[in-house]
Amino acid sequence: MTDTNSPLVLGTRPIGKLLIEYSIPAIIGMTVTSLYNIIDSIFIGHGVGPLAITGLAITFPLMNLVIAFCTLVAVGGATISSIYLGQKNTERATEVLHNVFILCIVHAVCFGAITYVFLDPILMFFGASTETLPYARDFMQIILLGSPISFVFIGLNNIMRATGYPKKAMLSSLFTVGANIIIAPIFIFWMEWGMRGAAFATILSQVCGMIWILNHFYNKKSFIHFEKGDYKLKKRIILSIYAIGMSPFLMNACACIVVIIINTSLRSYGGDLAIGAYGIVNRMLTLFVMIVMGLSQGMQPIIGYNYGARQFDRVRTTLRYCILAGVSITTFGFLISEIFPHAVVAMFTNSAELTELANTGLRIACLMFPLVGCQIIISNFFQSIGKSQVSIFLSLSRQLLFLIPCLIILPKHYGTTGIWASMPASDFIASVIAVITLFIHFNRIKKKNTKEININV
Repeated sequence: MTDTNSPLVLGTRPIGKLLIEYSIPAIIGMTVTSLYNIIDSIFIGHGVGPLAITGLAITFPLMNLVIAFCTLVAVGGATISSIYLGQKNTERATEVLHNVFILCIVHAVCFGAITYVFLDPILMFFGASTETLPYARDFMQIILLGSPISFVFIGLNNIMRATGYPKKAMLSSLFTVGANIIIAPIFIFWMEWGMRGAAFATILSQVCGMIWILNHFYNKKSFIHFEKGDYKLKKRIILSIYAIGMSPFLMNACACIVVIIINTSLRSYGGDLAIGAYGIVNRMLTLFVMIVMGLSQGMQPIIGYNYGARQFDRVRTTLRYCILAGVSITTFGFLISEIFPHAVVAMFTNSAELTELANTGLRIACLMFPLVGCQIIISNFFQSIGKSQVSIFLSLSRQLLFLIPCLIILPKHYGTTGIWASMPASDFIASVIAVITLFIHFNRIKKKNTKEININV
């Protein structure tokens, strides 16, 4: 009898039940993580001031780079480990765990050290002014010093979810967020540490989560766990991790470029507070994007396992359910943003000027938001089945091929309105391309299966 905690049930249990079991914990974890970012922004907006929100927005490109180097290892490792488990190869899955752990530390130390040395010039390039630079610097210095903790926490949490423990992965996120929500107001309001207090709270909360995850992987009862004397980096695993993880890496790296262009454009056409308005808009829309990403994280081990086991009907069913759910999530975000923009923005700031700028930006930026859920799921589907090149193309299409040209052209004619309008324009085009790519993929599979049947007959 198959253990209900074993990942082997990914190939036998009903898809609906598996999606609930795997996606709901991931969605809760991603939602709570996004909510704590929002709450952090609320604490900073009310406890430090409107320019502090702008300073936080200035750090977004750098935070995207932090996430990029982290997900390069985390997502690639999670995908490969679930495929190995689908092939009943626990030895290879364990090797992936060890390599992910080492690579997370290496990436964090190298990236954190280099960035820390050149932090001020980087932040100025990202759109900081003399007024907002101190806020951004105070926040990022602490985040960079704690990057090894962040990388290990995020990387191993993805492996935990992919190797059959979605509830534990959810609990680690909840534990981390809960700690941050308690610590942040103490550091910001009571101890008056400002931006540094917010950053300290983030890192200390991740320490709590990291301890929880390491305890799991050192426990011999865990399905996949650390083994003594097997911590060597292996070229074949590293290359596989990078090949699969390159898609989310490039997506986050391009997001960095996009945010730099948005920040510098908003500073030119609207000033520092316009960047703060984007910070608020970004936090709000990211909440729903993160929910869909949680859904895709729950989808990934199910699709990866069944694709490895060549159970393609189960793969299609999982994808169909996830597209429907993803579109529903982003449609709800669209309705909230269009109907209640004032209530959303009022959570972050009391500044009348910042509120007006953010209201306008939110309503324009989310015009095509319902389509975003479909685009994210399709992109992550190709990542889950190991089609890294297709996934990279779809991940980059919205930002590199469509959004950046719109951000260069539209603001010249429409100012800040053109900056906001660039987002829904690129959302629409990228979603259409994703759907077309998916149809082409399944038509090829259908033709291949038909050919094999005819040969067998």
